[in-house]
Amino acid sequence: MKTKQEIKALIFDFDGLIVDTETTDFAAWQQIFASYGAVFPRDVWDQIIGTHCPFDPLDLLAAQIGYALEKTAVTAQRRQIEAELLAAQPILPGVLDTLNQARELDLKIGLASSSKHEWVDPHLARLELADWFEVVCCSDDVDGRTKPDPAVYQTAVAGLGVLPNNALALEDSPNGALAARRAGLTCVVIPNVMTAHLDFTTAAPHMRLNALSDLSLTQLLAALSVQEAVA
Repeated sequence: MKTKQEIKALIFDFDGLIVDTETTDFAAWQQIFASYGAVFPRDVWDQIIGTHCPFDPLDLLAAQIGYALEKTAVTAQRRQIEAELLAAQPILPGVLDTLNQARELDLKIGLASSSKHEWVDPHLARLELADWFEVVCCSDDVDGRTKPDPAVYQTAVAGLGVLPNNALALEDSPNGALAARRAGLTCVVIPNVMTAHLDFTTAAPHMRLNALSDLSLTQLLAALSVQEAVA
């Protein structure tokens, strides 16, 4: 554990931490499955939150309905549904305040995501957040490795020019938190409606908040410092 004076960088996850893309993605799949009279199981989604894997929901849908699908057409339909849902999603509470406070404290600011740049970068531009981040590290920067592999965090801290034990990661999922911890970062988790029920025990985050707006960044760093002092 590090004291607040030793924290020199703040690294954000993207999906589910800055914008709740995880709920919209799941909801879009639910709508697609329902249109075929099928059900997209929540427990399957829980296993892949915060990472990427070869699992294709369309294969599961085809197995449920008993016939092959025209994947290109269905994928286009799902993306349209998701885009409409995402357009209504605000930046999550506390994100902008935390960014402002990090800059006031002269902390370096980065982002580490299991998604690709083709997904993250347009959203950051749309939300007018891109200029906040000195480093944006995505899975395509690390040969496609995704959380809980620590590669995106290792690359992010290197790009920021800090040691892992001088960085604080903000995460929303067990896979993300485990990646940060494996990379040697302090990690605070702020679960969303899709991840709040998941088991974070193995990931062993240093602290859990209900929302990033629960504490100012100064209060959060102070709380981590006190936690270290009594550990």
